[in-house]
Amino acid sequence: MTRQLLTGNGAAAWGARLAGVDYVPAFPITPQTEIIETLGRWIEAGELDARMVTLDSEHSMITAAGTAAATGVRVFSATSSQGLLYGMEMIFTVSGWRAPFVLVNVSRGIATPVTLEADHCDVLAARDSGFLQIHCSTCQETLDSVILAHRLAEDRRVRLPVIVNLDGFHLSFTREPVELPGAEAVSAFLPDFDPDSLGFRASEPVSQAVAVLGGGPYSYFRYETHLAQRSALEVYDEIAGEFAERFGRRHPAVEAYRCEDAEVVFLMLGSFATRAKDAVDELRAAGRPVGLVRPRVLRPYPGEKLRQLLAGKRAVAVIDQNLSMGMGGVLHSELAACLYGAADAPPVLVSFIGGLGGRDIPAEEFYEMAERSFEAADAGRSPEPRLLYTSEELREVRKLQAIAAHEREGAEP
Repeated sequence: MTRQLLTGNGAAAWGARLAGVDYVPAFPITPQTEIIETLGRWIEAGELDARMVTLDSEHSMITAAGTAAATGVRVFSATSSQGLLYGMEMIFTVSGWRAPFVLVNVSRGIATPVTLEADHCDVLAARDSGFLQIHCSTCQETLDSVILAHRLAEDRRVRLPVIVNLDGFHLSFTREPVELPGAEAVSAFLPDFDPDSLGFRASEPVSQAVAVLGGGPYSYFRYETHLAQRSALEVYDEIAGEFAERFGRRHPAVEAYRCEDAEVVFLMLGSFATRAKDAVDELRAAGRPVGLVRPRVLRPYPGEKLRQLLAGKRAVAVIDQNLSMGMGGVLHSELAACLYGAADAPPVLVSFIGGLGGRDIPAEEFYEMAERSFEAADAGRSPEPRLLYTSEELREVRKLQAIAAHEREGAEP
């Protein structure tokens, strides 16, 4: 095992290399292009025995990934933001094929307006597609998750594609020390893809629901995919346990940080959770019993694990780095559905929308969210959702609007 200083993109590429991928269909898009460029250099230099093909779009790229995986080769690809949306038709299609491959999504806010920095609206748009989702907070997690995801996707009990998500810029271009496991150790954990074990054999075809079907058979196949998703949570626990035994790093489906005696907990995804941990430590030092819960696996939804971790808590500050238009935060609404009617005296849920388009969430805002959550717990009811936004930011927007209006007036004849 060696240690290197890697970006999140570099860690994703190393995960694919150590997984021994055979085929990399590709299409460039910021901020994931570094992943494909790195793999391309290794392939050209003979350091990775794989074939890379650049397609004409993300739609074609995901189609190629699914069809290749269905023939029995190990497939890896990567995309981001508008690219994920461009391929959304095939995102839903290939999961129905039960084609197991890994797609890294480097999260970036989606238009309009245009931004190059991260939020989670892109990846959460795919949450109902049938793809499993693993969300990373560090470069080390990114490398490990790509390896875990290949093992999970190819398990006979699952046989579904997996999205491994990391935040653009905040993680994709951040360099951190990363432990690189040896190739032989990874091969022992992740054997060669055995298509026969999944029924991918021309002489003995299996039904993969690719034909035009009526409502009855359609319902059957869609529900089979749902059941495969649900079984994936138990499978993930198994393989994550084996990974920890072999490599000494634990990646539970839901991470809990200083939660045992916490009264209020933050709940959030992604790289900003590392800042939340720092805030938890500072709040603990100030005598405030605060913790953090971070789902790593978001699909399948780890509802029972969340119910267990949140039992007895007074309030949960749900921090959504996304916005479901007309509804609010996706994590908040899904957690409310998870707890409603299934938990005795569930905690008060306090909704915060933050980090849209890569907007920072400074320590002071974590402290403010904690205090608002304690107040909500004392009041015994959930307040209205709040957008994390400062008066200074609003003044800057108003200034830009005023400049634009002045220029329009000056341009009028």
